[in-house]
Amino acid sequence: MRMTTEQVLKALQHVQDPELHRSVVDLNMVRNIKINGNSISLDVILTIQGCPLKAKIQEDIESALREIGLTDIQLSFGSMTDEERKALSATLRQAETTESGMPALLKPDSGVTFLAVTSGKGGVGKSTVTINLAVSLAKLGKKVGIIDADIYGFSIPVMMGITEKPVMIDQTAIPLMSHGVSVMSMGFFSPDNGPVMWRGPMLNKWIRNFLVNTHWGELDYLLLDLPPGTGDVAIDVAAMIPQAKEIVVTTPHQAASYVATRAGVMARHTKHEIAGVVENMSYIEERDGTKRYLFGQGGGDQLAERLETNVIARVPFQPVDQGFTTSIADEDSPASEAFELLAETIDFTYKQSQ
Repeated sequence: MRMTTEQVLKALQHVQDPELHRSVVDLNMVRNIKINGNSISLDVILTIQGCPLKAKIQEDIESALREIGLTDIQLSFGSMTDEERKALSATLRQAETTESGMPALLKPDSGVTFLAVTSGKGGVGKSTVTINLAVSLAKLGKKVGIIDADIYGFSIPVMMGITEKPVMIDQTAIPLMSHGVSVMSMGFFSPDNGPVMWRGPMLNKWIRNFLVNTHWGELDYLLLDLPPGTGDVAIDVAAMIPQAKEIVVTTPHQAASYVATRAGVMARHTKHEIAGVVENMSYIEERDGTKRYLFGQGGGDQLAERLETNVIARVPFQPVDQGFTTSIADEDSPASEAFELLAETIDFTYKQSQ
């Protein structure tokens, strides 16, 4: 029985573009199919020239074609025209925005839980908590994204070992994936690690861009790594995402705990629910199990009491590997165990109750 074009397209329907997570058939990436017995040739039209995941797409297409009995497979690769990319970008934005232009993921029934990670001051490990919580949620099988909203002090890309730049389809950015987490950061757009010197309106614009002009796809959680303190970005996020829950990070040190109170009080003023306090760098555990409290004790408890919430995690110091490439905790370390327990607590609180 002769193979038909319809059968080929049906076989390729489940093959997805690895970045857009949509079928290559639905994206009109498969064209000019020619079948002769067990031989087939077709064109694969990529979204951009030099697509970094070309090899993955080729492998998946060839595998799907072999499954239906085609053995001689010839693929030719091309790229979309500027007009096609613009149309695709518009389609992606339309799918992710409401009629009023609001990102669909901000709708109350979107199913996305927003977690804003904040602190009173820098240096307490706020970004470390963000990425490790995100990775731990991804390990639970959740679809997770991070917005590095610390516009002036962006650090998420280097902490997650990301060296590439996002693919841009016209004006739509495709988040980069690392350790199962989708990531967007100002660091992707700042040449040579240069400083960002903006005031309020520009900060607001970029936060909106990260929400509106980014193809997030389906998400269970979107974490926002906020700048320390109570400045413009924190205020803008509160206005844009009123349903966000805030995690306040401190160390056990009394000064850090005292300053972090301001961030928590601001969360209450903006009607954000406080998910809880994470006490980072709580202690260092010796080989014999002895715990040493380098920054003292009690800071997390005092902060939680002031904010009328709970300490939801106490994360020990992470030993630093001199050859480290990321700030993600070693899988078998006490810190990793603390983050995994935190992820389970968060997921139970905000997903199991829905």
